[in-house]
Amino acid sequence: MELKYITASIVYSLLGVIILLICFVVIEKVAPENLWKKIVDEQNVALAILAAAFMIAVSIIISSAIHG
Repeated sequence: MELKYITASIVYSLLGVIILLICFVVIEKVAPENLWKKIVDEQNVALAILAAAFMIAVSIIISSAIHG
């Protein structure tokens, strides 16, 4: 019985991570500049904070959608 819950948790966690990555790729494509390059190469802290806030917001939305 508990194996069912563990399996569901793992599947939903992986699904959430995949959706989050897809959302980040979509935002990366829509943005006028290469966000990852600006964050890593130019060390743009403000853009890194913005990306982190986006990931947190999307993560909350995904978790709410999964848990109902």
